[in-house]
Amino acid sequence: MNTYFSASYVLPITGKAIKDGIVEVTDDGIIRGVYPPASRAISGKAIQRHAGIITPGFVNTHCHLELSHMKGVIPKGTGLVPFLQQVMAQRTADEATVVDAMKAADKQLYDNGIVAVGDHANTCISAAIKKASKLHYHTFVEVLGFESALAGGKLAEAMAVAAQFGKTDCSITAHAPYSVSKELFKLIDEGARRQRMPLSIHNQESEAENRLFRYKEGQFVDFYRALGKDITDFKAQARNSLHTVMPYLATDTSVLLVHNTYTTAKDIFFIERQRRNVTWCFCPNANLYIEGTLPKVPHFVQYGHTITLGTDSLASNDCLCILSELKAIHQYFPELSFTDTIQWATINGARFLGVADAYGSLESGKTPGLNLLTKTRGLAITPDTEVMRLV
Repeated sequence: MNTYFSASYVLPITGKAIKDGIVEVTDDGIIRGVYPPASRAISGKAIQRHAGIITPGFVNTHCHLELSHMKGVIPKGTGLVPFLQQVMAQRTADEATVVDAMKAADKQLYDNGIVAVGDHANTCISAAIKKASKLHYHTFVEVLGFESALAGGKLAEAMAVAAQFGKTDCSITAHAPYSVSKELFKLIDEGARRQRMPLSIHNQESEAENRLFRYKEGQFVDFYRALGKDITDFKAQARNSLHTVMPYLATDTSVLLVHNTYTTAKDIFFIERQRRNVTWCFCPNANLYIEGTLPKVPHFVQYGHTITLGTDSLASNDCLCILSELKAIHQYFPELSFTDTIQWATINGARFLGVADAYGSLESGKTPGLNLLTKTRGLAITPDTEVMRLV
């Protein structure tokens, strides 16, 4: 038997908002129709009516499930380099603790109305949890290796991890410009093009990253010195990290650039001018947690570039909730319209992950999940808005 859900507004995402709209859903979660209130198709049907906004399930394009056991371990406001140092020093825990934390995080993601996740992994410990999950996961196996001579070996290690996640929903990706050599970037790009898989790369999360590439000075030089890493081969580029590493990738490689906290208008124009296949991902609450600042979001909007949202990990966030990320966006950038930003939280992420045939919008034949946003104001969310999963 099909169920009919109605709310003050229904946002199909790929169509206009419908006041007092109705969504027909099968017991298997398949959308059978989205109707205006006067439609004959719903005549005589029992309708579950709600106050608020009905949307598809959320898509979280950036998470680190493996770090779920580190919730509250690292204090806020450390800055990126000290944060990375503490992650490296404290991420080790017994397997049972890590697994239990990941299971709880997976449930939290589900309960918060998320249906699909782009998750970064360094090991295969999350594979079994993802296989059993109600969520769709695309795993990005991170490669780190700033020393050129180690490129081949680092890629081989990542391939062994990726083999545990299956071929269709897994990519091998570069961690960040400051942690991957030119040679390794090129090897990763070759694999991405061959397998037609997207990449997800941490980008300009700290001004220290740009200083490393422009002048070969600052916190990252000290960071590698403390690790005993030889970066003699790395030369100052006199330009930001984004301008340096993107030419290592083919222009049509699908790339998610994550964080972008210190990305400038000049950087954005660089991507625009090269017509690269780039999607920008914002994780505002993690940016505030680590660096205490946010990307210049209006600059990205001005160019009409595709934007998605992520939560990052519980090591750098208080919760795994896309609604919380939307609230942060609207708190700091109140001029933005929710009918635009909801696309960042749904269809844009689904398209990047290659799952828009099932997720991201309320269209017949899809199984996108159904969220009810309560305590809204017309077609806007408020600081008090809550999410309830209907399907």
